[in-house]
Amino acid sequence: MTEPASPTRPQLRRLLRNARRELSPCAQRLAARGLYRQLAQHPLFRRAKHIALYLPTDGEIDPRVLLREAQRRGKAVYLPVLSAWPKTKMVFQRIAPDETLIPNRFRILEPRIHRARQRKVWALDLVLLPLVGFDATGGRLGMGGGFYDRSLAYLTRRQYWRKPTLLGLAHECQKVDSLMQASWDVPLQGTVSDKQWYVAHLPPGHHDRRDA
Repeated sequence: MTEPASPTRPQLRRLLRNARRELSPCAQRLAARGLYRQLAQHPLFRRAKHIALYLPTDGEIDPRVLLREAQRRGKAVYLPVLSAWPKTKMVFQRIAPDETLIPNRFRILEPRIHRARQRKVWALDLVLLPLVGFDATGGRLGMGGGFYDRSLAYLTRRQYWRKPTLLGLAHECQKVDSLMQASWDVPLQGTVSDKQWYVAHLPPGHHDRRDA
């Protein structure tokens, strides 16, 4: 009997996007709280001074409670901003607590471009990335635009891992057994769901315990 073929990346992306979209508003709120509990007291979050996050869309797990907590602690918080040209480029820009945001071409809110507030990605301490799917070994399936992979491509050319630490954020239902990675995919150092940590390779001196 022939085994069913594994889904292609586009098919898997479609299945997992549907899974997170089907979560109820109540489930989404509970997931956001669970994510906060997993990360807020972890050394990686506590020690980071420059943190990049994202604003949720399309059923992504919501990190806005973490964003507000980072600002409350006096950390510099950054959001991804798409460049007008070239359209494939993405930068990270610091936001203020009361800043007005505008929708980009994908209808995702972002700050108005202000170059003086932008920071090179290698100068960030922690980047919390959205994803569509993940596995336990650092594999990440994104939306397919490649914005994060292009921004972080320099990491694949370095012999030793440098800043920033890359953590994916996801609902538990987005986990798969294994992801076939493309040559341009930048591996994560771990993924945090609303339920637990999936550590691939954290920097020396860090642990996957919230109370470390």
